[in-house]
Amino acid sequence: MGKIACLFPGQGSQSVGMGGDLVNEFEEARKLFESVDQIAGRSLSKLCFEGPEEELKRTVNTQPTILSVSLAAWKCYQSLGGPKPDFVAGHSLGEITALVAADVLTVEEAVRLVEKRAHLMEECPKGAMSAVLGVPADVLEKCCADAHAELKDGGAKDTDAVVIVANFNTRDQLVISGNPNAVAKAGEKAKAAGGKVIPLPVGGAFHSPLMSAASIEFATEIGKAQFRDASCAVVQNFDAKPSTNAAEIKEKLGRQMESAVRWCPTIEYMLAQGVDTFIEIGPGKVLVGTVKKIDRSARMFNVSDSTNLKATIQELKHALV
Repeated sequence: MGKIACLFPGQGSQSVGMGGDLVNEFEEARKLFESVDQIAGRSLSKLCFEGPEEELKRTVNTQPTILSVSLAAWKCYQSLGGPKPDFVAGHSLGEITALVAADVLTVEEAVRLVEKRAHLMEECPKGAMSAVLGVPADVLEKCCADAHAELKDGGAKDTDAVVIVANFNTRDQLVISGNPNAVAKAGEKAKAAGGKVIPLPVGGAFHSPLMSAASIEFATEIGKAQFRDASCAVVQNFDAKPSTNAAEIKEKLGRQMESAVRWCPTIEYMLAQGVDTFIEIGPGKVLVGTVKKIDRSARMFNVSDSTNLKATIQELKHALV
């Protein structure tokens, strides 16, 4: 077996009931949720286990609950002797979970940062996002540039013409983000280029320049936290390059909120470094789905409940013998 990467999910992987199975079976998960509830000063565990779904979908709740479940799953993975990863990475929000796994942040620091991040993103200016399928990244970037130029030529202000490729999830599964009119115009151009455009149920222009004010405020919050050098390489969203230095990790995380999530290049980088085993740790299976589309030959595991946790550990231990 080659190198191992642990991946941590972001917003969109939530579901009512997540984490409950782990708490029922593992003391580590129960203690983690108790600790997170105490740090947050509210019952994130109840939101995870009971919902309701409409509350769980709110960014201010989604982000800290996904963090909680991912951290609980990570603690259980460690307790059963899961092999230490060579690399860690997280999709958007998940990068903060990855920093806990790499010993850069404590659980308390991560919870406090995510609570702040979630509030800032919930309160961000109105925006829109659309998934775009079947259009290469360079073509979609031109669609965005052309939409921006046309709106500007028509007299639009800079903020009213913002639209960029915000998520590079796979080679042909991308997300655009920005002002609603600009996103709609870029979406029309993407359809004309043969793509399928799916508006996403979000109210903000996440990972775009419209997040600039929130990003500055979040960077200030990051500055207050103590970051440590990483115990393994963290491949960050900002540039899809590995970091272990605390100051470098902090600087890149501070820029993440208003810059694109370079997920496909992140996976491609790790593959090029000899990673052949990817373990998604946390709710859902979104990230292993993206890995499958990038390189179907990679070995993929998911750790979201006690059943697949035990199966993953058993197979990994067998492979390492």
